[in-house]
Amino acid sequence: MRILIIEDDRVLADHLKKKLDDVGFAVDVVHDGATGEAMANETSYHAAILDLGLPDRAGLTVLGNWRRGRNQIPVIVLTARNTWWERVEGIEAGADDYLGKPFHIEELLARLRALIHRCHARLQGTLSVGGFSLDESRQSVRLPDGNEARLTAMEFRLLRIFMLSPGRIHSKESLMNAIYDYDKVTDHNVIEVYVNHLRKKLGREVIGTLRWQGYVFTAGEKRS
Repeated sequence: MRILIIEDDRVLADHLKKKLDDVGFAVDVVHDGATGEAMANETSYHAAILDLGLPDRAGLTVLGNWRRGRNQIPVIVLTARNTWWERVEGIEAGADDYLGKPFHIEELLARLRALIHRCHARLQGTLSVGGFSLDESRQSVRLPDGNEARLTAMEFRLLRIFMLSPGRIHSKESLMNAIYDYDKVTDHNVIEVYVNHLRKKLGREVIGTLRWQGYVFTAGEKRS
């Protein structure tokens, strides 16, 4: 799952990227508003973490431009200016959530997960589809027979994408874009390797292959 961080404090941005990487997100970081705005218009992200006090183009301007351009990327706004009217201003501009600085990284992670789940109509603490339950805190999946399978970071990222859209066909390229940062380009065939790892843990029938098209998670299948 791919996240965009737009934050001009490079120390904070690097810290956030490391923490999000550690819990299974693919993360891109930019440090100015104009670049961040353009990246979210050109790339499909599951959410953005947006600082308001940005050089070149203010965070509220970026957010307003996204919404006027019908870009509905889920956005958590970060700011050191934590007055009530600024929170109202951010929400009215189209922010989905608001977090004042300083903050605890655990709270940001909880808000980010809740926002992504909410936007995908998954309101439960664990993501459950077709008898499989993905536990984000343990980075594991509970199988229909009640057994638990631990997942590597890449297996976890890949399975979360499949479970958020059961029945949807994912090409290798789209999966690569979702689970890898821009600076970690690799061979598309690695997706086949991770899919085979998941099949060994979940059952070969759970992830189907459509020749020349890609892969589909068939448990709890719902076409979109």
